[in-house]
Amino acid sequence: MITIPYLTALTTYFSYGLLFVFGQLRDLFRKIFDRWTSSNLEGYAPICLGLEDFYIRRLYLRIQDCFGRPIASAPDAWFDMVERYSNDHNKTLKRTENVARCLNLGSYNYLGFAAADEYCTPRVIESLKQYSASTCSPRVEAGTTVLHSELEDCVAKFVGKPASLVFGMGYVTNSAIIPVLIGKGGLIISDSLNHSSIVNGARGSGATIRVFQHNTPSDLEKVLREGIAEGQPRTHRPWKKIIVVVEGIYSMEGELCNLPEIVAICKKYKAYVYLDEAHSIGAVGKTGRGVCELLGVDTADVDVMMGTFTKSFGSSGGYIAGSKELIQYLKYTCPAHLYGTSISPPSAQQIMSAIQVLLGEDGSSRGAQKLARIRENSNFFRSELQKMGFEVLGDNDSPVMPIMLYNPSKIPAFSRECLKQNVAVVVVGFPATPLLLARARICISASHSREDLVRALEVISNVGDLIGIKYFPAEPKKEHREDGAVKLD
Repeated sequence: MITIPYLTALTTYFSYGLLFVFGQLRDLFRKIFDRWTSSNLEGYAPICLGLEDFYIRRLYLRIQDCFGRPIASAPDAWFDMVERYSNDHNKTLKRTENVARCLNLGSYNYLGFAAADEYCTPRVIESLKQYSASTCSPRVEAGTTVLHSELEDCVAKFVGKPASLVFGMGYVTNSAIIPVLIGKGGLIISDSLNHSSIVNGARGSGATIRVFQHNTPSDLEKVLREGIAEGQPRTHRPWKKIIVVVEGIYSMEGELCNLPEIVAICKKYKAYVYLDEAHSIGAVGKTGRGVCELLGVDTADVDVMMGTFTKSFGSSGGYIAGSKELIQYLKYTCPAHLYGTSISPPSAQQIMSAIQVLLGEDGSSRGAQKLARIRENSNFFRSELQKMGFEVLGDNDSPVMPIMLYNPSKIPAFSRECLKQNVAVVVVGFPATPLLLARARICISASHSREDLVRALEVISNVGDLIGIKYFPAEPKKEHREDGAVKLD
């Protein structure tokens, strides 16, 4: 639970209020001047009503140079970012031919597989020559290759489940699967900070939705108990089924799920567990098998395991792993499988090759080294940020670490100042986060060297001092005596 300092909350509300007032004044003047201009759509309602796109026009466009920055290289530890400019106060951005070499703290390239790899890349190129870039067909028609079948066996074995099914897009894996698993007469109990794909999938299912306090098992048990006691709305009949949906690592918080306690509660009340491991699979655990391995949870106790290949594996798509009966049922009923184009064959080969590296099947220890490095890098970076006085969310071992900004004016300030010093960061605000909880989301990679991280810390520290986001007192620097000299860390 984030406790916002009173003064910070007050100034943040004031900033948003100021933006809202000036935005409304500008809208008023625009309406006055628009009376003298003819419309090409007379008689039609505006496709975007004033209040519907107010946030975009009056807030987002002011700082849109901080988002959607195009890159011109692989998203490795360093990448080339295309420079842009605007002649109309950020309403439109135009690209230049100039690129800036930036330290990448924004991509989900947790294990460094997004760049060229000595084992993965040659095999991906070979699969591209053999199968082409796309199957141009759904799985049930002509979209299943040998690679797809091998990938599903590989994923099931890796996550410790009897079977799996892969999809071409991670977001769709959640939003299309949940409505197939549960419908009207069912109860979905969702963590309050679950990803948008889970939220939209739950809404589209037609099931009743209850929300429990973020990552709080005691509140989950309370919601479960009340839901079971009340039954279905109006009829009070027992629920057809109950599914509890949680994430392994929460993408905006960097927190690990309290999975052992949640699994125990679900067992007690006979509810199914749906675990989204988009950010945790490959990134945490001794062999990269996610939060179940990290927290000592038997995968047999998790009924539905979901994950994506877009983070740790440097590819695209997602998967569902579970019992053979579940996977067989999804093959006949899931629209993403029946109608969506299958995952690209080169992407499938990239995933399998990355898993083979993690398991040491490439004949080297590079996989173990990558896993050790991502843990070391993540814990070092988080610890140093906290020592500097930043408010950093999340848990140890998580490669996702949000730095709280709060005030909307500090969103573009942090992003632009970091970019001036060739450090690329991701900033996040409303509606992706609650109104008061704007943040910068740092993603650490195994491909970052210690020198990269030290440089990033220096830049972030300087920017933090400049814009005033060090909300806690910094730890004093320690002194070390070497050969009679005093050395400061």
